Amino acid sequence: MNLLDLREKFWSVECIDGITEPGSDLITKLGQPVPTETIQGNISPYFVERFGFNPECKILSFTGDNPSSFAGMCLGSDDIAVSLGTSDTVFLSLKKLPEEGFPEGHILTNPIASSEEYMGLLCFKNGSFTRERIKKAIAEDSWTLFNELLDSTPRGNFGNIGFYYDLQEILPKVNAGDHRFNREGLKLLRFSGLEIEIRALIEGQFLAKRVYAEKIGCQISKDTRVLATGGGSINHKILQVLSDVFNASVYIQDTMNAADLGACYRLKHALQEGSMLKFSEIVGSKHGFSLCCVPSPDSSEIYDPMVQRYIELEQSIQLLSKTST
Repeated sequence: MNLLDLREKFWSVECIDGITEPGSDLITKLGQPVPTETIQGNISPYFVERFGFNPECKILSFTGDNPSSFAGMCLGSDDIAVSLGTSDTVFLSLKKLPEEGFPEGHILTNPIASSEEYMGLLCFKNGSFTRERIKKAIAEDSWTLFNELLDSTPRGNFGNIGFYYDLQEILPKVNAGDHRFNREGLKLLRFSGLEIEIRALIEGQFLAKRVYAEKIGCQISKDTRVLATGGGSINHKILQVLSDVFNASVYIQDTMNAADLGACYRLKHALQEGSMLKFSEIVGSKHGFSLCCVPSPDSSEIYDPMVQRYIELEQSIQLLSKTST
C-alpha cells in the first residue's frame, strides 16, 4: 500500500528505488495495480478439486478489512463512518488528495470508486478501553450510571475539555496520560465533579475525530451523515454527543459484519463488469442503517469554537510530550 502512487495508480518509482538495490525487478514481481472491482479470473483448479468449488467461481481483487467495511456501509461523499472499538476508527470518502502533503492519517484508493475518489482513514488508539477505565473509576463500572452522569451535564461541559490516553496515541502522537483543562485553558489535576469528567472524556474523543477528519479534507455540511458502528455504537447516549460534536445526524447499522457485507457488495459490483454502472446504482445505499440521533439546535454554536480550543490545547500537550521524551 505504501508503495502505490495514488495519483498515478501505479507503483512509485521513487519509493521502489529507495528500498531496493539497482537492477531490482520488484515492480515486475508486484504486478500491475488494478481497481478493486477487477475480476482476476476463475478459481484455481486446486480449490475445485480439493474443496469442490464451482470451476466458474470468480476471484475478485483483494482489499483490506477497513476498505471492505467502507464498501459494506456504502459510504457516499457526504458520509463519515465512525467505528467505536478497542481503537476508534474514522473513514470517509475524499474527492481529491490534499494539495500539500499529508502528515497524519492514511489515504487509500476508494474501494467503491477507485478510479476517481479516495478513502481517508484515521485511527485513534485510545478507544473503548479508555472509556471502560473511566466507567470503572467514576461510574461504579455501570453504563447506566455513566450515561446518567453524561446526561446531567450541559453540552460544552462549562468549557472544560479533557484528553485521555491510556497508551501512546497515534493522532496526535503523544505519550500516555490524562490532561484536563478549564474554560480559561488552565490545566487541572482534577475536575470539580464526576459528571464533568465523563463528559470531558466523551466530548474530547469526538472533538479529536472531527478535528482530524477536517484536516484531511472532510467538509461538514447540512447533508453530512455520521454512520456509527463497532461495539460502542450500542450506547445511544454517547452517540448523541457524537451527533452534537459533528452537528450531523447519526445512523447505526443493523449488521455488525460490515466488512463481510462489503466483500459481497464488491463482488456484486464486479460481476456487472462492462455495465458502466456505479457501485451505488448496483447495490443501493445505506443498507440496514436507521436514524439514531439528530444534533441539538445549538450544536454548531457550542462545538465550532470548541474545535479551535481543542486544537490549541492539543498543541500544548504535544509540546509537553516532546519535552518529556
